[in-house]
Amino acid sequence: MLTGDRLKAIEQQHANLEAQLAEPTIASDPSRLAKLGREYSRLDDQVILIKQLREISDGLQSTELACQDPDEEVQELAREELQYLESQKNEIEAKLKNLLLPRDPHDDRDVIVEVRAGTGGEEASLFAGELVRMYSRYADRQGWKFEVISTTSSGVGGVKEAIIAVRGDGAFGRLKYESGVHRVQRVPVTESSGRLHTSAASVAVLPEAEEIDVAISEEEIRIDVFRSSGHGGQSVNTTDSAVRITHLTTGIVVSIQDEKSQHKNRAKAMSVLRARLLDLERVRQQEERGADRRGQIGSGDRSAKMRTYNFPQDRITDHRISHTLHGMSAFLDGEIDDLLDALITSRQEELMLSSDGGD
Repeated sequence: MLTGDRLKAIEQQHANLEAQLAEPTIASDPSRLAKLGREYSRLDDQVILIKQLREISDGLQSTELACQDPDEEVQELAREELQYLESQKNEIEAKLKNLLLPRDPHDDRDVIVEVRAGTGGEEASLFAGELVRMYSRYADRQGWKFEVISTTSSGVGGVKEAIIAVRGDGAFGRLKYESGVHRVQRVPVTESSGRLHTSAASVAVLPEAEEIDVAISEEEIRIDVFRSSGHGGQSVNTTDSAVRITHLTTGIVVSIQDEKSQHKNRAKAMSVLRARLLDLERVRQQEERGADRRGQIGSGDRSAKMRTYNFPQDRITDHRISHTLHGMSAFLDGEIDDLLDALITSRQEELMLSSDGGD
């Protein structure tokens, strides 16, 4: 509900954040400054709408008085203005309600994206490589930074596994809906009979964690170093630069060998491990809340088929919202905003229904 008290509380919180951002001690703490800045920016959008809503409400009051004017011409003009202001008020209230919906606190974070070839052999690895390129092109379109942390190539030029960091404003909020099994239907280039094959690749999108988010003690992990078998030249293959970190409590294992430096590989492996542990905790909390897990969108269930790429029909179908679009070439070139917008809108509608129902 858009009560006056709630709107005033938002404005007060916005003012408090503005005061904090002006403090010299905050300016000297980049991590704290970035966190407060993101929250201030989010509330800024709400405060702008609140001010617009207040101005329209004042205008409605004066216009309602004008509707009682003895001059019929003035009444007619006032009634037209009243109709316009009421439509504007409804539009702003809808936008504000949308902004006030429960939000994932990780939406503003950078992400770790893990892409793995699934069933389908060489064709699956080729498809996994195309997905990696798709996310790279999408990151370019968004002005985000795209960094390959680790990759294992297949013999046909595809990707068996890739771990990627995507850094940019709201990256997790946009890309989290990509988690799941992506299925491709097409005739592989290696298929001489022209028979249609179905292959799959899995995608996991994890919010990137900072050290303050996930505390990992040395007692919780085992670190093994070994000789890299990956690319990078002779120096990589003749030194123990590759790093494997095992989290003893959960059994999570992260291996990184792309860098020549053992120190860099260890730092990257710890970053991926923190992201996986944060995601584990995030999913656990969602399961406890229950309501967030009832809808398929945003559930993060990576075992379920969530999207099909049908090449013969030039069709992409997202099964979670029964949404179909065409234009495979453009989609795989990173033009995925239309589908992401549809997924986000569907999720917002679910939350609105839940909110209206008092859940």
